[in-house]
Amino acid sequence: MTALADQPWLTARATRAVMAALEAAGGPGCARFVGGCVRNALLEQPIDDIDIATTLRPEETDRAIRAAGLKAVPTGMAHGTVTAVSERMPFEITTLRRDVSTDGRNATVAFTDDWVEDAARRDFRLNAVYADGHGAIYDPTGQGVADALAGRIVFVGEAETRVREDYLRILRFFRFFAWYGRGAPDATAMQACASLAPGMTRLSAERVSKELLKLLAALEPLGAVEAMRAAGVLDIVLPEHSGLERFTALQSQSPDAVLRLMALLPSDTTVLRAVSVRLRLSNAVRDRMTDGARAFALVSLDMSEAQARAAIYRHGAAAFEDAVRLRGAEATGREADTLRLIAVAETWAIPILPVSGRDLARLGVEQGPDTGRILKAFEADWIAADFPAHGHEARLAALITPPPG
Repeated sequence: MTALADQPWLTARATRAVMAALEAAGGPGCARFVGGCVRNALLEQPIDDIDIATTLRPEETDRAIRAAGLKAVPTGMAHGTVTAVSERMPFEITTLRRDVSTDGRNATVAFTDDWVEDAARRDFRLNAVYADGHGAIYDPTGQGVADALAGRIVFVGEAETRVREDYLRILRFFRFFAWYGRGAPDATAMQACASLAPGMTRLSAERVSKELLKLLAALEPLGAVEAMRAAGVLDIVLPEHSGLERFTALQSQSPDAVLRLMALLPSDTTVLRAVSVRLRLSNAVRDRMTDGARAFALVSLDMSEAQARAAIYRHGAAAFEDAVRLRGAEATGREADTLRLIAVAETWAIPILPVSGRDLARLGVEQGPDTGRILKAFEADWIAADFPAHGHEARLAALITPPPG
């Protein structure tokens, strides 16, 4: 293959404006698209981000973008990156680089005008493919296009060297295998990941959790997670995992990365809270996992729809649905019950408690400790009766204890 097929993003006015700005400063051929946009175009998959590599130095890139009347954001000048904004679309532009030194987390780089040197420091061959403004392909490793089309995730150069440069590449290997791999994972890459896996403990929690959630968002990540376990990587990244049985059943039911993470872990609020802290997950993810675990303890696939509504009222529809899906993943042949209960969560509107202290006051109950006690008792009775819409005053009256004497 010598050129990309017709690509709307390639010929879009916003894209052409950025490329024209760079070539006005550096001449034809000074800028090429690289990485995910080229890889996904080859695979006819959606394009999320457009990255550009250039021989221009970062300050030259900045000036060129501004000279064209576009917005330039110096997002990482020390590492050669400037973000251009054209018609509200961001384009990350990075100067060609070579690594001077690395420590497994960060790299000191030097700028270069050598496309082969730039390709040599990238992680996988399918990510080291470039395309010019007309879509003409440049494949310095000679294998990047073939790898992408065959579903091979192979490190550029020596696998262990690439991993030692940045231990996050271990997780990236499994993430790219989950998204783009076919067949068995590359044996050399697996050996490097297995032998160097302890180096992952040097990585920041944020980098690890971000990569892990991206992996779990793939259409069918089971093969990658099985490979992670075989390489000993899963035990390092997620030592609290409870095996793959529940995860295996769940992956075909939901593409939700957080729910899949919950399926890998025990439904224990203490464990899930500890994992959230260790991986520095967002508060929203932490709360979702712990809320789901609390609901899980009370959810059964045998429960009636009335019991389901009671659980939904107490725990919320989202936590209830997570718990039901996890229960369904543990059971065989219970798909109908799983879907029945999920339908309740998706269609039932949670009602608001229909009485308040004002209603008690009208019945002669003065504001005080009895107010909370009676309202709590009413709520329990109302839930047990499956949330009736009428007869509230009579129920309240029955709960009011007459004063002594």
